[in-house]
Amino acid sequence: MRFSHSSDIWRDFPELAAGALFLEGIDAAADVAAAVDRYGATARSRLDGSTEGELPEIRAWRRAFSRMGLKPTQYRCASEALLRRFRKEGTLPRLHPLVDLCNALSLATAIPIAVLDVARIAGWVQVRYATGAERYLTFGGEVENPAEGEVVFADADGNAHARRWTNRQSGLSAVRDGSRAVLIVAEAMHDTARADVESLLTALSAEIATAWQPPAATAILGPSEPEFGF
Repeated sequence: MRFSHSSDIWRDFPELAAGALFLEGIDAAADVAAAVDRYGATARSRLDGSTEGELPEIRAWRRAFSRMGLKPTQYRCASEALLRRFRKEGTLPRLHPLVDLCNALSLATAIPIAVLDVARIAGWVQVRYATGAERYLTFGGEVENPAEGEVVFADADGNAHARRWTNRQSGLSAVRDGSRAVLIVAEAMHDTARADVESLLTALSAEIATAWQPPAATAILGPSEPEFGF
């Protein structure tokens, strides 16, 4: 199996930095509460006296969404949506230890992190422009067809595992209690994106090794190294 971005995406968004991680052997029994609280505290300190929209990581994604023809305050990247909810409510719902950990790291870094159940992926995943024929399963069980030209996470069977790039993941590949192998993707576009994605992957790998076992593989992707095999 492999993960990649299309050449069109690298052409149109050369500032993109992406990190990928593959992990096997997860379960829902791990205790990540201390790490979640620690990263939550980091997020609170970053939001002290400001809003998520002022963070450089979020500003960069807002610019990218504008270039995709999307209104940034209508369609927010996943990390902005999490930070907005966290700022208003002071916490996030607990879903699954791995998802909770990734959400907490996303809060702390303001970088969107996608977590996909590999068993629900057909063949490969590519971030690319939609053809209009892809199918996206909502968490409510409805099927949507992304518009032609929308950026999606697509697999070999035409399933869209995320819509509007980092805006919304699909219910099809959401991590559940029975999930065992996952693909995790972090993407950023701000000035220090590559260094920050590398630091995020290092921190995430260490937390995963403590809660479960070391990741099977990690990679930093770019135009010259666009594919992650796992």
